[in-house]
Formats: sequence, structure tokens, C-alpha cells
Amino acid sequence: MTTTIAGSMEAEAMGGNGRTGSSARVLGVILAAGAGRRYGAPKITAHQGDWLRKAVHVLDAGGCDEVVVAMGAQIVAPPPPATAWVIADWTSGLGATVCDVLGRVSERADLVGVVLHVVDTPDVGPEVVARVLEASGRSPTALVRACFHGRPGHPVYLGTAHLGPVMGTLSGDIGAGRYLAAHDDEVTVVECGDLATGLDHDFRVGGEPPPGP
Repeated sequence: MTTTIAGSMEAEAMGGNGRTGSSARVLGVILAAGAGRRYGAPKITAHQGDWLRKAVHVLDAGGCDEVVVAMGAQIVAPPPPATAWVIADWTSGLGATVCDVLGRVSERADLVGVVLHVVDTPDVGPEVVARVLEASGRSPTALVRACFHGRPGHPVYLGTAHLGPVMGTLSGDIGAGRYLAAHDDEVTVVECGDLATGLDHDFRVGGEPPPGP
């Protein structure tokens, strides 16, 4: 495992959204297909869709060339500039969602990598995505994961060279984490605790508005 804290100078040089303008295109994907049983409703609708809008903005402003929302339990209109990928097998768990996503990405010859993000980490901002992308070098062989004061989290960058092998490890509610753990020596872990907590929200707390479209 390589630990690094990527600086902001390169991202600033790229411009506000961290894009290089090169042909090394990266797709950002929000994994939001689940039913959110512990939360009480699909998180894709949490806070009247504010979490989803924030997640789309984070990937777009952070430097992803395209943004996709993977949805299943609840189908909603994706906030611009995102498009929707409906996951037919979402009930089989996170592994099925990630497998569907990576299968579609692997069919795209124009992509060098994918950034996987989740909808329930609302304090993660574009700076975190930009830092992960900077550490990846937009390489098809890179593996990069954000961490927050040493705790692994999202977003995660997977270079396209890893997509097939990752898909072979997915099952049930196990996502890409199993592959990353097995290839710890290849993963660049980017500390982002100075930018966000990265905490996911599995349960609603008192005072939170009910989910809604």
C-alpha cells in the first residue's frame, strides 16, 4: 500500500473541475441502486434528492468526464449532467450492482478508469475526487482509494486494467473492497481527512427530513 496526500496545485492547474483535457477519460459512477433498508428508504431520494444532487456535482466538479447514477430500487431522473444506468439485478446486492457497472465500463474503449462513489457521504466534496484523480494519474493500471484519518472510504478509482479481475471477486453485498484488500500493495491510499469526514449515513437521525422524490 502506498499512502500519499496529493496536493491541490495540479488540480488547480487543470481548472475548477480538475480535467486535463486529454483523451484519458474517466467515468464517475454513483452507486445508488439499493433499497436503503436501514435508512428507511432508498438513499437516492434522501433529503428530497439533495444527497444525489451533491454526489453528481462532486464527481462532475471533481474532474470526471462523465457521470452516471446506478439506480434500481427507486428510479429517478438523474440530476444534470448525469445519466442513469438502471440495474436490473440490484436486489442481489452491491456486488451485482458493481458487476453491472464495471461490465458496461469495460465495453467502453474510450475510458481509462472509473471513479466509484456513494450517495450517502454528503460531506465529501469535489476536492476529494480531484485528489483521488490526481493520485491516479488517469492511468488504466492505477488503484486509488480515499481514506479519512486512516479509515478507507469513497471515492475509489479503478483503472480499466483491473475491471475484469474485480468482477471476478464480486458477490452478494461485497463490492470492490475484497479486490482492493487482496491487492493492498498496488493500492494508493489518499488521505483526505483534512477535507471531509467521509462518514456514510446508514440511519436517519432525529430532525432529518423524510426521504422524498
